[in-house]
Amino acid sequence: MRSTTAHGTVLLTLASGQFLMTLDSSVMNVSIAQVAEDVGTTITGVQTAITLYTLVMATMMITGGKIGSMIGHRRAFAIGCVIYGAGSLTTALSPNLAVLIVGWSVLEGVGAALIMPAIVTLVASNFGAADRPRAYGLVASAGAIAVAAGPLIGGAVTTYWTWRLVFAGEVIVVIGILLMTRRIQDAAPGVRARLDLVGVVLSALGLGLAVFGVLRSGAWGWVTPKPGAPELLGISATVWLVLAGLVVLRVFFWWEARMARLGREPLVDLGLLRNARLVGGLTMFFFQFLLQAGLFFTIPLFLSVALGLSALDTGVRLLPLSVTLLVAAIGIPRVWPRVSPRRIVTGGLACLLAGIISMIGALEYGAGAEVVTVPLLLAGLGVGALSSQLGAVTVSSVSDQRSGEVGGLQNTATNLGASLGTALAGSVLIGALSASFFLGIEGNPDVPESVSDQAQVELAGGVPFVSDRDLEDALAQTDLTSAEADAVVDENTTARLTGLRTSLTVLAVIAALAIFLTRLLPTRPVGSVDDGTTVGAET
Repeated sequence: MRSTTAHGTVLLTLASGQFLMTLDSSVMNVSIAQVAEDVGTTITGVQTAITLYTLVMATMMITGGKIGSMIGHRRAFAIGCVIYGAGSLTTALSPNLAVLIVGWSVLEGVGAALIMPAIVTLVASNFGAADRPRAYGLVASAGAIAVAAGPLIGGAVTTYWTWRLVFAGEVIVVIGILLMTRRIQDAAPGVRARLDLVGVVLSALGLGLAVFGVLRSGAWGWVTPKPGAPELLGISATVWLVLAGLVVLRVFFWWEARMARLGREPLVDLGLLRNARLVGGLTMFFFQFLLQAGLFFTIPLFLSVALGLSALDTGVRLLPLSVTLLVAAIGIPRVWPRVSPRRIVTGGLACLLAGIISMIGALEYGAGAEVVTVPLLLAGLGVGALSSQLGAVTVSSVSDQRSGEVGGLQNTATNLGASLGTALAGSVLIGALSASFFLGIEGNPDVPESVSDQAQVELAGGVPFVSDRDLEDALAQTDLTSAEADAVVDENTTARLTGLRTSLTVLAVIAALAIFLTRLLPTRPVGSVDDGTTVGAET
C-alpha cells in the first residue's frame, strides 16, 4: 500500500502537468497585444498561433494516447514534458512569429498531446478504484482553475513585467515535474507494435479539417459567407471544411476496421466506441468543455469590454469559480464516495444551467462586475461536480491496459467541445449583436438615415464587440454631432447586452440537452461490485 505522502506527490505532479497544459491559452489570450508588439507581428498573427496550438493538440491526442500504450505512459509523460519544456523555452525567447509558432503552437502542442492522455492512464495506475473519482476530480480541477487563473496570472505578469516570464516559469515547473516523475508507478507497456501511420494521418487530417472549420467560423460565417470570406457555391468554407473532415473521419473508421480484420494493430479499437459507459462519459466530457469554454468566452468579454476592467481585475472577478470548483471536486468524492455518477453529473449540469440563467437575468443596463459572482459560484460547483466523476467513469469502462487509448479519446472529446464552445458562443454573440445594433440605429430618431445606411454597408461583416470608450474615440474622428454619437453608443451598449444574453441562452439550451443525455451514464458508483452501465431511468 502506497503512503499518503506518495499519493499526494503523484497527484501534485499530474495536476501540475494538467495545469500547465491549460494555462497557456488563457495567458496568451490576455497578452495578445504585447506579444504581437514584441515579436513584430499583428494581433491576427498571434491569433493564428493560438489556432494552430489548438489544432495540433486536437489532431494528435489519439496518436499521443496510442504512443503511450506502446512505450509506457510514464515514459510518454516524461518525453512530452521535455518537448513541452523545449517549446516553452523557445516561446520565451522567440524573436518573431515564426519562432513563436514553432515553440508554442508546434512543440508545446505535441508535448501536450503526449502528456494529457498519459495523465488519464497514470491516475488509474496509481490510485485504486475507490480513490479515482477524487484523484480525477483534482486533476481535472487543476485544468479548469488554470482557465480561471490564466487571465489573473497573464494580466499581472504582462502588466508589470513581460509575458515571456510566464513561459520561462513554465520551463522551471516542467523541470520540477520531471524530477518527480520517478515516483509515479506505471503498468508495463503492451506488446510493441508498429504505429498505424495511415490511421495517424487520417485521424489528424479529419479532426484538423473539422476543428479548423469550427475555429474559423467566427471570421468566415457558419453557412452564409461573410464579406471577403472564402466560399464555394455561395456557402461558407466553414461548412465545406467540416464536411470534408467528417468524410475523412469516415475513411479513418473504415481503415481502422480493415486493420482489425487483417489482425493488425489499429490506432483505435473501434470496439471501444460500442462501450455504452465510455460513450456516455465521452459525451459528457464534450458537453462539459463546450459549456465551460462558452462561459469563459462570454463572461470575460462582459468584464473586460463591457465594463472596461483590466486583465488583472478580470482575473480576480473569475476567482469565485475556482473556489467552488475545488470544493466540489474534493468534497463530493469525500462526502459521497458511493453516490451515483449519473446523479452527481445531473446535479452538476443543473448548477451550470442555474449559473447561466442567473447570469442572463443579471445582465442589465448599468450592471456592475459584482453580478458575475453568484453565476460563477454556481458554475464552479457544476464543473467541479462533473470533474469529480467523468474521468473515473471513462477509465473504469475498460481494463487499465486500454486506458491510454481512452485518454486519447477523452482529450479529443474535450478539445472538440472547447473549440465548438468558443466558436459557437462567439458567432452567436456577434450575430445577435449585429442584428440588434442595426435594428436599433434604424429605429432611433437621433441617428440620421445617412449614418444608418453607411453603418449597414461598412459593418456588414458583423459589428465588432467594442467598449463604449473605444467606440466614442472612433466616433470622435467622424463628423457626427455629439447627440448623434451618443445615440450610436447607446445602441451599441444595448446591442452588446443582447448579444451576451443570446449567447448565454444558447449555452443554457445546450446545458438542458446535456442533462437529458446523462441517462447514458452509470447509476452505480465507480468501483462497486456491479457498476455496469444501466441505460434507462435511474431507480
